[in-house]
Amino acid sequence: MPLVTPLDANHDPETKELATFFNETLGFCPNSVLTMQRRPAISKAFIHLNKAVMANEGRVTSALKRMIAWVSSNATGCRYCQAHAIRAAERYGAEQEKLDNIWEYRTHPAFNEAERAALDFSLAASQVPNAVDETIKKRLHEHWNDGEIVEMLGVISLFGYLNRWNDSMGTTLEQDAIDSGNQYLGKHGFEVGKHV
Repeated sequence: MPLVTPLDANHDPETKELATFFNETLGFCPNSVLTMQRRPAISKAFIHLNKAVMANEGRVTSALKRMIAWVSSNATGCRYCQAHAIRAAERYGAEQEKLDNIWEYRTHPAFNEAERAALDFSLAASQVPNAVDETIKKRLHEHWNDGEIVEMLGVISLFGYLNRWNDSMGTTLEQDAIDSGNQYLGKHGFEVGKHV
């Protein structure tokens, strides 16, 4: 049972209109947004931020952004966001081999060095205390420009907000996200946990 129950999708017309964005990314409006709309200014600001962060401005693909989100969410332990991130990575065309082996991104041949640098950055930036250091910085700049690094940190920061929101709220995980979590993360012990 979540801390606060989500409202019906029709509760706030502006949020409903903006939330059509998630029909593309996830195939449904997330319960987190339906809960945020208890204060519509929060739900609307969140959707605008999400759209800005996930826009493609350079070589950081939609699929890579969602894998960055997954690594960040895995580091913080938010099962809700792990399932959403892997589902969105799938929907945005991440290669099957990458989806199946996201846990082994550091060593699996499906991932190149630029992706490894981005995913290591996500892991380090998501830890408390923050573990971004000169080595991470150097590796990032070997493969990515400043704008692309800003895009990546935007994803990590957005999911920092979402990880705290959904884990504290105990947001109920939607069935489609559960299915994606089980499919790609199940072999490593994925479970819905408190997000029932």
